Amino acid sequence: MSSKDFLENVKKLRELTGVGFKDCKLAIDETGGDLEKAVDFLRKKGIAKASKKMSRTASEGLCLLNEKNGEVSLIEINSETDFVAKNNEFVSFCKEISLLNFELKSDLAKLKKVKMKNGSTVENSLIDLIAKIGEKITIRRATFFDNKNGSNFFYVHSSVQSNIGKIISIVKISGDTKADIGKKLSMHISASSPISLDRENLSKEIIDKETEIIKAELINSGKKADLVDKIAKGKINKFISDNTLINQVWIMDPKKKVLDILKENGIKIIDFVRYKVGEGV
Repeated sequence: MSSKDFLENVKKLRELTGVGFKDCKLAIDETGGDLEKAVDFLRKKGIAKASKKMSRTASEGLCLLNEKNGEVSLIEINSETDFVAKNNEFVSFCKEISLLNFELKSDLAKLKKVKMKNGSTVENSLIDLIAKIGEKITIRRATFFDNKNGSNFFYVHSSVQSNIGKIISIVKISGDTKADIGKKLSMHISASSPISLDRENLSKEIIDKETEIIKAELINSGKKADLVDKIAKGKINKFISDNTLINQVWIMDPKKKVLDILKENGIKIIDFVRYKVGEGV
């Protein structure tokens, strides 16, 4: 590493951690210039409790979608404020990352190491952007839908630019699917936020946790012990119905369930995903 690159890395590490020059220089030496490892090095030494900026919460940002030849990728990139999410430099960075994400089929480990147009890796470009903008920025999650065994449809809600928004959903459907039905199903997913496709795919942990919460609420409200289990069973069945896609009330016609729409059109949902910026952060 050249002396110029070395000093630049020390500067970046100081910006990220708030630690002094001498300790940052040692961390860069010990980790061969790997900034992520250098931050960990300082934390293990007790010099930096956490990266100064990276310890903050980033719950704003953008979801970005790319589509080509029936394949679709989706990625969420977060910032601390909506103001930065509208920043031209941030948006340009996100767009290039989204293109790379599609090419790498949403492999985030590979994405971190790939080079951007500026000749720097995504990982280092991200650190540069954090230092320049002054906010925590994270590449949070990504997913990829190939074009095998079905057709992909998507919907972008609160669109800020083409295929960029605050909520994006993708659904893969098998069978002869009309474009308008595919679009409506993806719109339904964006609006209704299902947790899983059906009861069988809803994790036991989620059901157990919800059952525990429901029972505690019933007991605290003064319900008799012999009635708690019976009432809780009814409530958990409603929870499952409300949160599993095929059992949800169809947003286009409240007299029908999503399952009715699938049967009417002779189609089947293979998979789906819904990203909402900052959800769960």
